[in-house]
Amino acid sequence: MRQNFAHRLLSGAAFVSALMLATVAPGLASAQDKPVTESAVFSADKVNTFSGAFLAARTADVDHDYATAITLYQKALEFEPANLDIRERLMVSLLMNGQFDESLKHVNALKDDEAVERITTIVRGLEAIRKGSYAEAQKILAYKGGNDLDRLTHSLLIAWAKVGAGKGQEAVKQIKSLKGPDWFKVFTEYHMGAMAIVAGDVATARTHLTAAITSEEGVATTPDTFMRAVMALARLEAAQGNKQKALDAISVAERLMLNYAPLKALRASIERGEKPEQQVADATQGAAAVLFSIGGALNRQGAEEMVSLYLQISHALDPKSADTLIILGGIAEKLEQPKQAIELYGRVPQDSPMRRISELQLGLTLAQTGDMEGAKQHLKSLLESDPSDIRSYIAYGSVLSDAKDYAEMARIYDKAVDVVGPAPRPTDWSVFFQRGIAYERLKEWDKAEPNFRKALELNPDQPQVLNYLGYSWVDMNRNLEEGLNMIRKAVDLRPDDGYIVDSLGWAYYRLGRYDDAVTELERAVQLRAGDATINDHLGDAYWRVGRQLEAKYQWQRALTMKPEATEIPKIEQKIREGLAEAPTPPVQTAMSSPAATAPAVATDAQNGGKPEELQNYTVGAGDTLRKIATDTLGNGDRIQDIIEINPELKRNPNRLYPGQVLKIPAKKN
Repeated sequence: MRQNFAHRLLSGAAFVSALMLATVAPGLASAQDKPVTESAVFSADKVNTFSGAFLAARTADVDHDYATAITLYQKALEFEPANLDIRERLMVSLLMNGQFDESLKHVNALKDDEAVERITTIVRGLEAIRKGSYAEAQKILAYKGGNDLDRLTHSLLIAWAKVGAGKGQEAVKQIKSLKGPDWFKVFTEYHMGAMAIVAGDVATARTHLTAAITSEEGVATTPDTFMRAVMALARLEAAQGNKQKALDAISVAERLMLNYAPLKALRASIERGEKPEQQVADATQGAAAVLFSIGGALNRQGAEEMVSLYLQISHALDPKSADTLIILGGIAEKLEQPKQAIELYGRVPQDSPMRRISELQLGLTLAQTGDMEGAKQHLKSLLESDPSDIRSYIAYGSVLSDAKDYAEMARIYDKAVDVVGPAPRPTDWSVFFQRGIAYERLKEWDKAEPNFRKALELNPDQPQVLNYLGYSWVDMNRNLEEGLNMIRKAVDLRPDDGYIVDSLGWAYYRLGRYDDAVTELERAVQLRAGDATINDHLGDAYWRVGRQLEAKYQWQRALTMKPEATEIPKIEQKIREGLAEAPTPPVQTAMSSPAATAPAVATDAQNGGKPEELQNYTVGAGDTLRKIATDTLGNGDRIQDIIEINPELKRNPNRLYPGQVLKIPAKKN
């Protein structure tokens, strides 16, 4: 499926799979627990029973309307003051709503409650640091459990308590001796550097911050902390009078994120000869930075509530942290709380280098609320205020895409390409990709295709571009071989992206390979269960393989998922009449035909018609089918050969695990 590409201007990275969080508390509901009735605005003075207050509070809680939930949980406690479950929920809601001080009464009352001990320990320890009770903080935060993430968090917080007590060297030594997985290094190097700065140990700070920004895991694991490390090192060198070294540190990050507003502002400040202050200047801000580091790294789909909890606590300790506010705004958007997101973006200080980022995000969020005209005007004014800022074109173009104003979208991206100039950087791929989408929607393929190709030239492994261009070609019955291989590569790069897997299934459908289509589309539906188009596609594939009852069921499901208005009568007709006789599949090249993609195991003409010899391959950590095909067969596009030889892969070809044994064609001498 060709999907509108959502441009987020600032977000945390997907964290390594080893870091798995426990739930906040057994009573904290997830979105899947949401009652059938929609949440409403309740007036606490009209609720006159415990059950009414509790159910109303729980509905608001599940809808992430924490302000309402707090009022109603407090009402429920008036009826049952000793109800432990209600007090737990109230405490968490207060923290999630940014009311740190108000939560402390409940945190202390629940400190021995095992269900929320993980939270209460952190909050109590942070409050002790904030009050300057550093010995007490170390005692509270002592950790003897086996969870690596919790051990890292507590160790860093204890070290910051030692910094507050004037034992900076001891704190650095403690963190340096901390044993753990490789991903620890990203966090420990940054925090040891920041601790050394607070302690006045310039040489040690320089060593650790340099290690943090040259860590291979840094950008991928926690880009937000990586950026903080870069800016801390630049500020340190500027303070020491090493202007060029400061600018060199900034250059490391600029190669990865050229238009990052705080970096641009910091560079300008240092070039003027200024010596900007450090973001972390004391133990309290250091402790806040720990929660920011962990929360930012965990900021991925499905972890929004825990991330929001960590970042709200971090913000309570360091209210001036603009990057914390922006990430919290992004989480509010994910949790479908656009008004809260707008309020958070609006709290970023006017003089902050991140103010422009917050303004761009605010404009995008206005569009989510349905205020399309307000969003356009807001983003257009930002674009006019700084026509050189590529992010403004991307943000405005995104809103124009949502409004289906493709002519204006194309015009805006034409201007963006002019700003990029004749020597675009790899990071500019999205400008050409979006311009390609605009022209494709305007049915001007002769203008669209060169832009997609340019985007791939700048970023050859960008799965969204591979998917969009490959799908378009197959859909138009052009370049079938190259298009299908592009989609396969996109799936290999993003095996859990339901839209891209749908593209592969629909490509097989268009080529008349209906069994393969069913396999991929069933997987796509599992990944994106609520998407109308994917369910509709699966219904079509079921019909072609003779599963008519299941086909009608999928079409009926698609109708309940708010499909495009133009698709509704088409789906209704299919439910009534089924599909017409299958069209003749398009003429395919050797590579994209069913016969050609069958493996060479059956017969090998060069081997006298004898079955091809197979060998075992043991899957290692980090292996993908494309990597295995490249390493063993010399051709990454021979993934399908391996799948055909190993039938267990057909249902889910991207679920490999270390130690798994596969059959592959033997190498010939």
